[in-house]
Amino acid sequence: MTHEHFGKKDWHRFLESIGEDPERSGLQETPARVEKAWKEWTVGYHQDPANILKVFEDGAEAYSELIVVRGIPVYSHCEHHLAPFFGKATIGYLPDGKIVGLSKFTRLVDCFAKRLQVQERLTTQIANAIMEHLQPKAVGVVISCRHLCMESRGIRAAGEETITSALLGDLRPNLGLRTEFLALAREC
Repeated sequence: MTHEHFGKKDWHRFLESIGEDPERSGLQETPARVEKAWKEWTVGYHQDPANILKVFEDGAEAYSELIVVRGIPVYSHCEHHLAPFFGKATIGYLPDGKIVGLSKFTRLVDCFAKRLQVQERLTTQIANAIMEHLQPKAVGVVISCRHLCMESRGIRAAGEETITSALLGDLRPNLGLRTEFLALAREC
């Protein structure tokens, strides 16, 4: 079922199934609110990374050092429990004549985070999209998140963070470049 087909009546039935009264004054508008929230939380399925990562060459032709953006907010939902996970991403790249507006990285993270996800896939999707559309010499993505599926149920490991990384292009074989990127990413 897509969110277009999972409507207010379905959320009404969900509330009943957990033992709530959907007609209770505090819950009467909940089905409509939840439907609207899930449309926003899954808008990434309708976004194209190519449209987000419009590149330009002006100012990039002579730049040959890492460009790193840290502290990019990540808000997503795990595909296993539909529970939220959240944290921060760091994205770095070594340009090859083209750069992208730095705010585009936040939009790109949102594009993939606003889908049902696992953090590992989210990390590689971001890195692969940058590599494909910006075509830099190197790309690095590090994501650190807390997962409510672990914190609020099951093991209840409050405060634990999961860290994932994707290193593409020259970041893999070039130890100095990889070390520089990871040091910059760690300073989050």
